[in-house]
Amino acid sequence: MRISAAQRTENENRIRATMDRLLRGEIPPGGKCDIKTLANEAGVDRTAFYGTRPYAHLRIEFERRVQALQDAGEIPDPREAQIARLKTENTKLKERLAQSEQTIDDLTDFRTQSLAQLAAQHEEIGRLREAAAGADRVTRLPTTRSASKVIGSCS
Repeated sequence: MRISAAQRTENENRIRATMDRLLRGEIPPGGKCDIKTLANEAGVDRTAFYGTRPYAHLRIEFERRVQALQDAGEIPDPREAQIARLKTENTKLKERLAQSEQTIDDLTDFRTQSLAQLAAQHEEIGRLREAAAGADRVTRLPTTRSASKVIGSCS
């Protein structure tokens, strides 16, 4: 069905007004900042935006404007902005988790090495005590309590 030039102009004006609203972020519930929502909100058949149809130039303009906003760091669709923000946050959290896991692994290795070193030192002390107990030339020093009595009697 053919439409008159006046109807086409009216449709184009309606499409441009809808385009402006969508690009300002005024997205209807259940819609997105896309051609489907543009067509629905403007009351025009979506197929009119493709190929050699009458509003293909408006689709190109709309897509260009959406891309320009995205290049400028603005996302007109609040849901898309939220998705982008959540993806970024998710990536950061994954990085923090990987870093935390690496730190835990490093600390676990350190603990294991420290315990092994303490056990080796304990065994060495025990060996040295046994060697000292068996030697006749070694004089045992007084314990802490005995030493304090000796020090106290010297004053």
